[in-house]
Amino acid sequence: MSLLNFSVGNLADRFNYERIRNDVGSVSSAITKLKPPQEFFDFRRVSKPQNFGEVQSRVGFNLGYFSANYITIVLILSVYALITNLLLLFVTFFVVGGIYGINKLNGEDLVIPFGRFNTSQLYTGLLIVAIPLGFLASPISTMMWLIGSSSVTVLTHASLMEKPIETVFEEEV
Repeated sequence: MSLLNFSVGNLADRFNYERIRNDVGSVSSAITKLKPPQEFFDFRRVSKPQNFGEVQSRVGFNLGYFSANYITIVLILSVYALITNLLLLFVTFFVVGGIYGINKLNGEDLVIPFGRFNTSQLYTGLLIVAIPLGFLASPISTMMWLIGSSSVTVLTHASLMEKPIETVFEEEV
């Protein structure tokens, strides 16, 4: 029983108004860090690096400088991966909807004409249906594709984009 009380208390702390307000503030500050498309896609600053040291320098700088843009790219690729894998999208909505529906019962039994089901039976039924569907939806290959495509996209941009002129002058001083 104490485990249940601990998890409910922990859950209540997660949905604390101040914490949510701080998280929303951090999201809005991350949005303000987005660089405009004219700067992100500035083809005049694209060039082939001369050596591996320059690649490391560019990647180190650009990962920090364009971090919000890179996160946006990863999010767009994630949405694309879910849209192109409809079974995984269905399983995700099915599990989230099932958990939401079971929690909406507030611990009471579900009574239907076929019988009476308690919360643990509903969670077990959801698990029995979701696990095989989850394996069929191939979430691991989707994650591998997402990691690979995100890495190639972000690291290619970061290694080919030169640093702004202002930072080059600051490094020399």
